[in-house]
Amino acid sequence: MIEHISPASGIHGIITVPGDKSISHRYAMLAGIAAGDTKIYNYSTGADCQSTLSCMKWLGVHHEFTEEDERRVLIVHGVGTRGLQEPTQILDAGNSGSTIRMLSGILAAQPFRTDITGDASLVKRPMRRIMGPLTEMGAHIEATGEQFPPLTIHGGPLHGIDYTLPVPSAQVKSCVLLAGLYADGETVVHEPVATRDHTEIALRELGAEVRLQPRTVRI
Repeated sequence: MIEHISPASGIHGIITVPGDKSISHRYAMLAGIAAGDTKIYNYSTGADCQSTLSCMKWLGVHHEFTEEDERRVLIVHGVGTRGLQEPTQILDAGNSGSTIRMLSGILAAQPFRTDITGDASLVKRPMRRIMGPLTEMGAHIEATGEQFPPLTIHGGPLHGIDYTLPVPSAQVKSCVLLAGLYADGETVVHEPVATRDHTEIALRELGAEVRLQPRTVRI
């Protein structure tokens, strides 16, 4: 059977592109530790990004979804950098490596202990690449087999470091930069090759002092 396809004279309409997961994770976390309310349009509907919102909720950051001009809007009620609360249960990152890796940078600086885990797949994924620099900054993190979730993060004061990523990773870079928000002194991250810069852009948009050089970020 032969199908004949004729070109259309034109295509008209409006579509909504699905929200980006990587960007959604970062803005949900940073909006949670910002002062005041943040509106996020087109937040990803993926399960991983819902895991980030769930973890933030257990840390005392409330949110709701609404509509504005027929667009889906997430409103995050930020508590400020010192407003997170000690969770009353183990945080569940689900299947989201982005959630557990990046959020650990924030949790490492909090004045309380946090336990964070994930599903059967996530608990088999090694976390040494974030545990190394966070430990160097002064964090104390316990892990199954010294590298696998669940992680027990004993938060406390951190100090800045000058760190070179052994393997390019936007998630590890983001983890260190988020910890650097809280650290005493300057935190510098060097990349062997450039990775996604979503975190740097988000930090600047929300008021953090970030300085960029080729493959180097300072906060």
